[in-house]
Amino acid sequence: EATLDELKASYRRLCMLYHPDKHRDPELKRQAEQLFNQVHQAFEVLSDPHSRAIYDIFGKKGLEVEGWEVVERKRTPAEIREEYDRLQREREERRLQQRTNPKGTISVGVDATDLFDRYDEDFEEMPGGGFPHIEINKMHISQSIEAPLTNTDTAVLSGSLSTHNGNGGGNINMTVRRVTSAKGWGEVELGAGDILGPLIGLKVFRNITTRCFLTAQCGLQFSPRGLRPSCSLMTARHLDQNTMGYLQWRWGPNSAMTTSLVRDTKTSHFTLALQLGVPHSYLMLSYQYKFQDEDQTKVKGSLKTGWFGTVVEYGAERKISRHSVLSATVSVGVPQGVTLKIKLARASQTYLFPVHLTDQLLPSAVFYATAGPLLVYMAIHRLVVIPYTHAQKQQSVHLLSVLLMQESVRRIIEAEESKMGLIILNAWYGKFVSDTSQKQEKAKVIDVTVPLQCLVKDSKLILTEASKAGLPGFYDPCVGEEKSLKLLYQFRGVMHQVISADTEPLRIPKQSHRIESES
Repeated sequence: EATLDELKASYRRLCMLYHPDKHRDPELKRQAEQLFNQVHQAFEVLSDPHSRAIYDIFGKKGLEVEGWEVVERKRTPAEIREEYDRLQREREERRLQQRTNPKGTISVGVDATDLFDRYDEDFEEMPGGGFPHIEINKMHISQSIEAPLTNTDTAVLSGSLSTHNGNGGGNINMTVRRVTSAKGWGEVELGAGDILGPLIGLKVFRNITTRCFLTAQCGLQFSPRGLRPSCSLMTARHLDQNTMGYLQWRWGPNSAMTTSLVRDTKTSHFTLALQLGVPHSYLMLSYQYKFQDEDQTKVKGSLKTGWFGTVVEYGAERKISRHSVLSATVSVGVPQGVTLKIKLARASQTYLFPVHLTDQLLPSAVFYATAGPLLVYMAIHRLVVIPYTHAQKQQSVHLLSVLLMQESVRRIIEAEESKMGLIILNAWYGKFVSDTSQKQEKAKVIDVTVPLQCLVKDSKLILTEASKAGLPGFYDPCVGEEKSLKLLYQFRGVMHQVISADTEPLRIPKQSHRIESES
């Protein structure tokens, strides 16, 4: 219940008492600094009516909720409590997301070879032969979540389902990981599936030195054909600040020895790998260039050759929103043919769409796989993404402007109320839907009550013939469409209402805007 003058007097007295410069002893000076900072923090909270109301209701924990800095300042404790509860729920959802760390992948394979590898001469008499046949021939879905058990133990539950040409299966895995020390961890994996059978695995990670680490893994698969043991060992070393060298040995159904060199810098990513094994041996070279732009654009290319043939891949990747990354890759090889791979990474979820175009090396397939996604992306980016981001930016600027106007509007309303002047009760700007409009039409309006009240001067509001979207705190919610301004205001204690076209001049108050009572 202390007044602002009492708070200021107490603040000055305590600042003089706990000022660090008044103490020469290091320990006393350190304690004085802590108390001095606490006094300063308490004065900041108690001298602000908004923060003080939050503190009175929720205590210190209420001030620690993220998001208060952008929230419109409420006037009543009930509104503050409602806003606080909402922010608490959002913070708990983010915390749960971080703790469980859900990851998922959805892959949908599309067989579009009929677009290029057609045999019209052999099947001219078949019904519907004039239309290419495109089908989904494989799908894969996987999901995993983590559950922290203790400070050192974490359980991971994962599962997957796959289907290919009508045949499929699934599996589920349970992994328990324990961090044994700052240098290493180990995990035990138990799995079961309807194709390969149960699985028992063990994996160990260990930092040998500050620049070298080792990973060892072994497993035992109980398949219908008997026990299938497997083992792998990988060691890696930092060659310099940006370069890593890897050496891996794998024994089991696909035994191989692989060595690779990876260099990752701010502008590029380079990989060189060589594998010798049965039946897969190959040499792979890939390079990725990173543009230093806001969209984090990357272009990449790779060459992979081995006993299976040769594959050349090239593509691009770009950030399309705050949490989404879109990439497209064209794969051209012998004997694989031409494949277009579309990938969308949204937060921790990944969506893959490999589209197999042809089994042969056809220039037309390569051209359409390259030019098609590029043209589609440019069209969507120009017609959808740019207008959407522009509208979002305008909306954020509008909200910020409204927040910055709050204090000025409060003073204007108090001045107008004292003389029964002009008070804007409600104001909407944009496209309105009338009773005669088509059902599919939707209203596109924004609330401009605060910006208009801020323009009131001496109980008058005068707007020129220019578009109202250029006014402070306004933006165009429906570009290219007919807009209007709808106002409900009070003057001399009487309600008034008016609708004004976008470029029509407006002057209020007017007697013709008066709403007649129903008495």
